[in-house]
Amino acid sequence: MQVRDVLRVKGGAIFSVTPESRLSECVITMSERDIGSVVVMEGNKLAGMLTFREIINVLSKRQKEQRVGPTPPIADIMVSEAMDRSPFVSTQTMELDELRSKMVEHHARYVPILEGEKVVGVISFHDVAKAVLEERNFENRMLKGYIKDWPAEERA
Repeated sequence: MQVRDVLRVKGGAIFSVTPESRLSECVITMSERDIGSVVVMEGNKLAGMLTFREIINVLSKRQKEQRVGPTPPIADIMVSEAMDRSPFVSTQTMELDELRSKMVEHHARYVPILEGEKVVGVISFHDVAKAVLEERNFENRMLKGYIKDWPAEERA
């Protein structure tokens, strides 16, 4: 199974912001849409990713700075201050097993999928787990159907 197969089922909805966007607005969007990441774009090019991990990191940094002295309000934090400028990316032709390994290796929960330089979707670790589970369940049903003596109540 390839990344394109997961995108085909999931859909290619992309939520994007610019580096000049306010972090507070991104938090509202992510909460309202129940998403864990947004793609950061400069024009038509990927500039980075903003996930809940980057948000927590920048808020933690600001909290520590406030202990030392006054800092600008959290509402003034820009996406450019928090975003991951070089996220791990994938192509649609990458095999899902390879993507899964790379996500673990890079500690990436969300991966932008590129076709050339164009972002065509985002795959989450949840999307990968769901696709693998569905594929395994399908294979198990096919194998059980192939075995003629399998108990009838377990076929469904």
